[in-house]
Order: sequence, then structure tokens, then C-alpha cells
Amino acid sequence: MSYHNSPGSRPILLLGAGAPEYREFLLRQIARARPVVLVDQDPPKWAHPYVAAEAAVDLRDPEAAEAFIRDAVIEFGAVGVTTYMEHFVELTARITHHLGLPGNSPASATACRDKAITRRLLSEHYVPSARSYLAEDADQAVEIGRGLGYPVIVKPRGRAGSAGVLRADSDGDVRAAFHRALVDSVLGLEDWSVPGVLVEEYLRGPEISAETVVLGPEQVQIVAVTRKTLGPEPQFQEIAHIVDAGDPLLTDPVLADVVTAAVQALGLTWGVLHVELRLTATGPRVIEVNGRPAGDLIPLLVERATGVNLPQALAALAAGEKPDLAPTRAEAAAIGFLYPQHAGNIQRLDVLGSVRDQLWLERLVWTRDVGTQVAAPPHASIDDRLAHWVVTGSTAAECAKRLDLVANHLTARINRPAHTTSCTR
Repeated sequence: MSYHNSPGSRPILLLGAGAPEYREFLLRQIARARPVVLVDQDPPKWAHPYVAAEAAVDLRDPEAAEAFIRDAVIEFGAVGVTTYMEHFVELTARITHHLGLPGNSPASATACRDKAITRRLLSEHYVPSARSYLAEDADQAVEIGRGLGYPVIVKPRGRAGSAGVLRADSDGDVRAAFHRALVDSVLGLEDWSVPGVLVEEYLRGPEISAETVVLGPEQVQIVAVTRKTLGPEPQFQEIAHIVDAGDPLLTDPVLADVVTAAVQALGLTWGVLHVELRLTATGPRVIEVNGRPAGDLIPLLVERATGVNLPQALAALAAGEKPDLAPTRAEAAAIGFLYPQHAGNIQRLDVLGSVRDQLWLERLVWTRDVGTQVAAPPHASIDDRLAHWVVTGSTAAECAKRLDLVANHLTARINRPAHTTSCTR
């Protein structure tokens, strides 16, 4: 491996690259802040322009990977190790802890990845969340569901991306959902996940996420709030996100207190986090605390709406520096996702009219190819998304209208004559 260091700028090691459709923005921004040494099982070609060096390592072998990365930190004179991939949150924490580099403790990283531990710690620290129980088998899952009262949520203990998360309204639903939660996965996360199934209280209300930066044990700052639009239940697929720099929740003391309490309950002391919540009739309640930046291009929305650069904040924190989190914009940005209306083989994907020429359309990307097989809700995952598009505007309402406008110009033919789709809202 060759590496050319910039004078006075020591590199950081980044674990995992991911898919360019969702991750290129993050890597490009990180590389602008500090030289990057990419460690990946198979470093992709798209990442080459952004990295100073790369190494191919089987990250599914934690002991071998950890030993290699420790040596690489010394070889490259790296000032820190970080990741934006859910897969490597725990590995990153173990390495930084062992080497005395900036980061979270291994226990706090595990608490993020293991949803059973998350719920236990939130409960012990009286953080508003959901009642949750680990089910050993389908019979116990039904017993828990009856005790909580229907509807309930059945979910995997250690996955992400809403994989295997289902609402269950009856004993039969719980049994079916239990077995799906054991096998459903996305992005290969099953190789890095603790097995098991949770049955939880159903929380009613809109879903949001707090894009949060932790600068120390007592310094938790929400830099943006993401409003989420979910598809039809019993699944909880996310079909749109909107970030508005003027969102009133940014100054809501109750939300700030709940997010801070959740972060502290899990022992997180450093990093860029993605905290998911439901706004219930009794106030915000925590769904999950993710020990890495948000996916789905939410960091891009945050940058377009507020000017705050979360990937560069991640790089700064990895290097032991405090990032600049002062907003420089007061706008809004949103992303929409197109799911198939029915399962089948993709035969044609089209954009009608001149919508691509709109200045407020930041990007429009087809994420599946013609000829591939896709599933539709309620059996779809994020891997079945056909496209995503990012729009900007002065307000959240304006962005919502523009999301719909783009959706109305997309057509997908899947195993039968073409039909026009629209963003499900």
C-alpha cells in the first residue's frame, strides 16, 4: 500500500465504504477534512478518488480485523478510527478503546447494536421508551404480546433499516412476525448482529430522528431534526425524510432532555449519532439510538438545510477535535424513495417530462437495474427501493410538494404494462 501524507495532517482510518448511492457524499466530505485510509473487505473503485490509501481486510473476522487495524493505525500514523456503517460500530469502539483513541466504550457501542440492552438501559435510567421483552420462541412471543395488549411490535434484536420490524395485531400475526424477524435482514447485517427477537409496546405518533453530536459526557447537541414519512403498516419502511432548519423541535427542551438522557443511559460520550423517536401523546419516546451518523442521505439533507456538515464533524471527532456545528443556512431539504407497487421483474424505468431540469432537484438516482427482481410492501426491504431523489426548498411544506411532483414523473414497469407511481403519503 502506498500513502502520501499531507504535511501536518495525520490520517484517520475509516472502516467500510458502503454503496456509492448513499455513502459517496459522506466519504467525499470526510476526505475534504482529513486524509482517509479505507479499510474494507473489498475496497470499491468508486471510493478511490477520496482515499489516500486502502486495505482489503475480512471485517467479518473480528479478531483478525482488529489486529490488522491496530497495526495499520501505527503504520500510517493515524490519529483516529471511525465508521459510518452500522456493521462496524462495535469493532471501531473496541479498536479506539484499546489504542486510547477518541471514541466510545465497547460497552456503549454494544448497547447501541443490541436493542435488548438498549431497552434495558433506557428503562433503568427512566428514559421514555417502549416496554420491550426478549422472546425465546414464538409461544413466548405470543404470551408477551397478550400481556402488552395488541397491537405490538415484533423486531429483530440486532438488525437495522427496518428489516423484520412488523406490527402484529393477533396471536397469529405475532407467530408469523417472529419467524420473519429471525431471517429478515438488509446489507448483510446478519453477520454482525446478535440473534434474537423482541416483542414491544406499539408507540403511536409521528416518527422523527434527532441528528445528534456528542462532544463529551455532558455535551449532547441536537443539530437537526428529521421528520419521517412511513409506508403502510404492518411494515415500517421509510418513504421520505424532511429536514427543516426552522423546525420548532430544535428548541424543544423536552426533546433535548429525552435525547440527552438516552445518550447518557447508554454511556455514549463522543460521536455523531442518529436517535430515532416517536412523538406520542405523552411526549417523545425513544425507539433506537444508533452509534453512527444517519443513513438514507440524511447528512446531505442536514447540510443542504442548515450548512452543518455531519461527515466532517465525524472526521473531527475521530481526530479528537471539536467540530464546528454552527448553522450557516436556514432552508429545508428532503429525500423521497420509490418502492414497487407489486413484486416482479423490472422491465422499464422512466422519468417523464423535464423534472430533472428543476434547480431544486439536487439528485435523482435509480437504485435498481432493469432486469432485476424486486419485492413490494409488505414484503419489501430498503434493498427493493427503485429510486431516490433529493429536493431543496425554503420550508418543509415546499419540499413535501416537490417530493410529490418528482414522484408523479416517475414510471416503473414491473412484469406488466407501465404505470405511473406516486410518493405514498
